Amino acid sequence: MQKGKVRNMFSGGNTSKGFFSRFDQIISHRDARRIFVLKGGPGTGKSTFMKNISEIMTDQGYDTEHMHCSSDSRSLDAVVIPKLKVALVDGTAPHVIDPKVPGAVDEIINLGEFWSSPALVEKRDEIMKIGNEIGSFFQRAYRYLKAACYIYEDSSVLYGSAMDTAGLNSIAREFTGMLFDEFPPAGRPGRQRSLFASAITPDGPVSYVDDLMTLDNIYVFEGFPGSGTDLVLERIKTAAVERGFDVEVFYCGFDPEKPEHLIIPELNTAFSTSSKYHPTDACAIRKVDFREYLDERAISKLSKELSFNEHEFDRLLDRAVEMLSNAKKLHDELEAFYIPHLDFDGIRKKQNKTAERILVFACT
Repeated sequence: MQKGKVRNMFSGGNTSKGFFSRFDQIISHRDARRIFVLKGGPGTGKSTFMKNISEIMTDQGYDTEHMHCSSDSRSLDAVVIPKLKVALVDGTAPHVIDPKVPGAVDEIINLGEFWSSPALVEKRDEIMKIGNEIGSFFQRAYRYLKAACYIYEDSSVLYGSAMDTAGLNSIAREFTGMLFDEFPPAGRPGRQRSLFASAITPDGPVSYVDDLMTLDNIYVFEGFPGSGTDLVLERIKTAAVERGFDVEVFYCGFDPEKPEHLIIPELNTAFSTSSKYHPTDACAIRKVDFREYLDERAISKLSKELSFNEHEFDRLLDRAVEMLSNAKKLHDELEAFYIPHLDFDGIRKKQNKTAERILVFACT
């Protein structure tokens, strides 16, 4: 039996707008057969629980999706088994999730049942103190990212003032025409799934863009602040949805409302934005360098300001990453309080029983 494949992405991010959750996009309740919502404190093994079940599923030949945690990209926030229409999701802060259709679709798995509460009560004050310190570091990280956003916006305006907007419109018209001219508007629009391909983490920016660029027809847009790649992608996405095609849109890990990558599975086509912070090695059938649409004389006059902005942006981003790293170190300390008091045998039995229940869906 051929082992299933794993797709990697993020469902939430540490952004210039604070923590931004797209957990509602992990799996549609309308389509899902079962959503397991994992509860339990730090160190209760939620991520390991999901990784182990994912491995069981891939060993059985099922493809899975790993939604990585932006606060620790080595941990998981969710696992999806698309063919079985099943998901396991971390339902704890900062992405608190409660069942929407209890019993019929969602159910809670409480890993907190497997810890020894009396032993933890003795550490109550230390646990609360570390928890507060973690929250403080996250808030500082978000303030630095917000400050960096003002720098980024200034660069976007400066670059935008030197962009050939007619050129951008021509790119959008070319691609929408090439892909969709033979398709009339559909009676029912396509569906959009919105997630993140990259995130700002304690290890710096982490990207799974190349992992997602697996289709045959890949187009790479080489962009920069204010280049307009997001505007072109938005027009392509709108045209696809209007013609009934389902799309996956992956938004910027820094600006969560800016589309950066677009996948149209039915057309075997994908678009990826390559930048300094998430370059791509995807085998593109065509690359479009948006610098070709810059007025070089205008941009040369702005070089000093743009160089200053780039340096300041990187400095603020590094500072935000440092705060996230501090939060991660404290989170590891917090987990250390819980791990010695966990019933790992009980968790393993629960994990295997859950995997057996998921595999039942393969027979129905």
